[in-house]
Amino acid sequence: MKFVNVTNSHSRLVLNQLENTDANMVKVYTAGNTMVIYTEAPQHNEILLINEKRKIQPKEIEEVKKYFLNKIHDALYHEEEIQVIELADLVEISIPKHYPNAKVAM
Repeated sequence: MKFVNVTNSHSRLVLNQLENTDANMVKVYTAGNTMVIYTEAPQHNEILLINEKRKIQPKEIEEVKKYFLNKIHDALYHEEEIQVIELADLVEISIPKHYPNAKVAM
């Protein structure tokens, strides 16, 4: 699966995400007819797959998840905490992040 970065073509979407969520980075990709929106926030990352022409296949979900999990370098994640929500033309992957050296305020 080849990802093409089309973030510049979706500037309004990116701006809305940055203004209205806790996201600090938003990128938009296409993979064929599937749009992939990748969002990084301090405590979690979100991946949204949208394909209005057909159902997103489990193999595609796994490929996208693997590709973007490799982009997480600032924190740790636990595979068992990753949530995948599948709807008719949409899949959301939520990845909670953990910081091993973070100090807890008391």
